[in-house]
Amino acid sequence: MSHESHLQEINDVGYTIIESAIDTDAVEALLADLDRLERELGIEPAGNLFEGKRTWRTYNLLAHGALWEAIPVHPIVLPIVESVLDPGCLISSLSSIAIGPAETPQPIHADDQLLPIAKPHVATVCNTMWALTDFTEANGATRIIPGSHKADHSPEFGKHYDSIPAEMTRGSVLIWHGSLWHGGGANTTHERRVGIAMNYCAGWVRQQENQQLGIDLERVRGFEPRLQRLCGFGIYNGLIGHIDKRSPAEVLFGGDQDAIVWERIVD
Repeated sequence: MSHESHLQEINDVGYTIIESAIDTDAVEALLADLDRLERELGIEPAGNLFEGKRTWRTYNLLAHGALWEAIPVHPIVLPIVESVLDPGCLISSLSSIAIGPAETPQPIHADDQLLPIAKPHVATVCNTMWALTDFTEANGATRIIPGSHKADHSPEFGKHYDSIPAEMTRGSVLIWHGSLWHGGGANTTHERRVGIAMNYCAGWVRQQENQQLGIDLERVRGFEPRLQRLCGFGIYNGLIGHIDKRSPAEVLFGGDQDAIVWERIVD
């Protein structure tokens, strides 16, 4: 498919798949490094309904080695994302999602669901899933609802919606509009389904002046908590701006912070 064909598919149904975007050697290298990180960081399932009770997630991958630097700037994937958002788009997150055997379906959601913007709207988020194993209906391929990115509302969390699996071979990449309704599938096999979630946001969704780098951190430490949050050292709606599921203020200055939104969900 051409660049224009992929964009047309995203416009029409909300997603597209690039087959064989990365070769076998690259896939194997990424899988090996994920195994290393899971061991060294002691990664375990989070135990909540959204992140999964049998799903291993490693966050902030760009902080863990040069191998991950090639993913955000992939020469085929990034131009499609830039066309959905704009050339000034930003990395929103880079993490792994390994769905283990006996995992249940993730609730259907939209990745822009926490943003207080009337729908449908111009894309503020464009996300991608890189298949490091084959993605099948049986092992938990991402479930999607074609065309739902044009809906005038977001899905009701926890409600059942008919969906289809985005099946693809290892090395392929799924790209979708941030308003598309989707969720991880159930894994009924004995193997893990491993993917890399490379997510982007529009570049205009940020401060005019960079408060995080423009102010000495020791000065920020002395700010009252509300001023710290105004400068961007908190998290929005319990999620946006987190560092390994903690607020920047907690990571840098210590102290108690609000739980991330996923951990507030009651099963």
